[in-house]
Amino acid sequence: MKGTGWCRTGQVVESMTEQETHRNRQALFEGLAHVVAEPLHRYLLRRTTPDMVEDVLSETMLVLWRRIDDVPGLGTGPIPDPDDVLPWCYGVARGCLANACRADGRRLRLVERLIQTQQSPAATASDHSDLHAALDDLGELEREMVRLWAWEGLAPGQIAEVTGLTSNAVSIRLHRAKKKLAAQMHLTRKNTERPGHKPDEGRSSQ
Repeated sequence: MKGTGWCRTGQVVESMTEQETHRNRQALFEGLAHVVAEPLHRYLLRRTTPDMVEDVLSETMLVLWRRIDDVPGLGTGPIPDPDDVLPWCYGVARGCLANACRADGRRLRLVERLIQTQQSPAATASDHSDLHAALDDLGELEREMVRLWAWEGLAPGQIAEVTGLTSNAVSIRLHRAKKKLAAQMHLTRKNTERPGHKPDEGRSSQ
């Protein structure tokens, strides 16, 4: 009887420990979700069709729950620092999106959208056309690095965490991609200008 009593006590203690562990994991996940859900939604919206975003986001959050112990930057407080956790979470979202596209038997379709500016609609449309054409000339990985840098605001070290490259490799390839992007956009705009048109034409001399 005494042995049975000790056994039951051990089971109760083990059960309480499991409950405490679950509560701690739940608290960590809720803090993480509070920080990353909206950025991940934006990340996916810029890279796929709207009808896929919610499904891929749900899958991403499920992976984050399952791998909560692997997420860097957790455990130091109730709300993690976005700079600590977002690069790793972007990597998870990127993998989930690739898996979803393979499962659907479709190529990854990327939505290339400029950040909202104070420019006029006509100017924004023109700039978007130039950007679209220039981005299409980059390789897939270079396109992704430029977007992570420009739209997600990530530093080379954080981009390295997302893509699996070294920080030095990202810095070199990102620098080259930005130079190529700028040159291509300049060439595109130059080719669309009217031949012989000069900015000062039609103005009276002072």
